[in-house]
Amino acid sequence: QVQLVESGGGSVQAGGSMNLSCAASKFNYRNSWMAWFRQAPGKEREWVASIMTNVFTYYADSVQGRFTISQDTAKNTVYLQMTSLKPEDTALYYCGAEAKGGTYDHTSTYNFWGKGTQATVSS
Repeated sequence: QVQLVESGGGSVQAGGSMNLSCAASKFNYRNSWMAWFRQAPGKEREWVASIMTNVFTYYADSVQGRFTISQDTAKNTVYLQMTSLKPEDTALYYCGAEAKGGTYDHTSTYNFWGKGTQATVSS
C-alpha cells in the first residue's frame, strides 16, 4: 500500500524559509505526478506545485519564484523549499501522488495523500 509521510513543518517569521519533505513508499514515481497542496482553515485545498520524474515542474502563481519543488528519485522523496514566506502561506501542507493520469494541478488527479504537515508564518 502506498504511503506518503510529510515532515519539516514548523513556525517561522515572515521572510523566513522552511523545507518540507514527503517520503513515498511503494510508489512508482516514473511518469507520475507528485505534488504539494495546502489548506488553510476555512478554505479549500489549494494546489502549490507539481513535479514529474524530476524533470517537469509547475507552480501556482502565488508561490512562483519563492518555492522550489524537487525530487530525489533514489530516496523516493519529494521536497518543497519555501523562501520569502508570507503569513498567507500558513496552511497544512499535503503531499499527493498520482497513479491514474490527469491534470497536475487538480486535487482529483491524486490517488494518494499524506496526513499533512503544518507550516505557520507569523508577521
